[in-house]
Amino acid sequence: MTSGNEKFASKNLFNVEDWVCVVTGGGTGIGLMAAQAFANNGARVYIASRRKEVLDNAIKTWGSNLVHPKGKMIPVVCDVGEKASIQNLVKEVGKNEKCVDVLMNNAGITAGTSEVEKGHESAEALAEELFSEEEKFWQDVYKVNVMGAFFTTAAFLPLLNAASKVRPGHTGCVINTTSMSGVTRTTQHHYKYNVSKGAAIHLNTLLAQELRRPGVKVRVNSVAPGIFPSEMTAKEDSDELNKSQLPVGEDYGAQKGIPAGRPGRDEDIAQTVLFLAANEYAYGQTVTIDGGYLLEHP
Repeated sequence: MTSGNEKFASKNLFNVEDWVCVVTGGGTGIGLMAAQAFANNGARVYIASRRKEVLDNAIKTWGSNLVHPKGKMIPVVCDVGEKASIQNLVKEVGKNEKCVDVLMNNAGITAGTSEVEKGHESAEALAEELFSEEEKFWQDVYKVNVMGAFFTTAAFLPLLNAASKVRPGHTGCVINTTSMSGVTRTTQHHYKYNVSKGAAIHLNTLLAQELRRPGVKVRVNSVAPGIFPSEMTAKEDSDELNKSQLPVGEDYGAQKGIPAGRPGRDEDIAQTVLFLAANEYAYGQTVTIDGGYLLEHP
């Protein structure tokens, strides 16, 4: 006779063994952290990226020594800014899988900076700075960060919904990578990125509403990271391990306004995505994991 305590073991609480996961932007940064979390716990993870060489290196470096015997990392080239490329990704996954348990819409970009902050210059200087922003940069950022998540979710919906049929009592889920930049009232010197992430958070809410309708069993949530090492935050390409580094001194927390005193770690993302994937009672949430950044920058 069992004691009933087994269900509280972490291996059962966050069990993703034999699951199928798709992570866009999965070759570097937060996407790679998430892909490693799923694969090292027994999931087959399709990692998508625009850059084939980045995918190949991710598989070579991290996919060949996974700690779970059933874990797998499978590369697929995809640009979520192009609908035809998204359709090809769905086709490639569908060739081998009956369903998708987790879709993580993680691919994202930023472009350009705005140097003038509110109150620091004259109205004329502020107007000149803001009006000089490139329209194309706004369009590109919105296309990937918002439209990419929308169309990728739509394209994968049949496979996500099929998860409840393949595994009775289970629901497929979408995890959108948004950002604390979509919550804070400060511009952080990049209006277009923050606006796109604010839109992504609202898109998360709308998709959560739409995908809970009768006949569709898909949960939608988002993780809103703070400052994590990535090509975006490090402002340079990843290293030979597809990882990024952020220099951290003793005054890092005070300088950045982060009570935790450090950037986020791989494990911080891993714990969050495993929670959102495994918790069948989480619907329509945005989980901010920022080391307390928003307490200093509401």
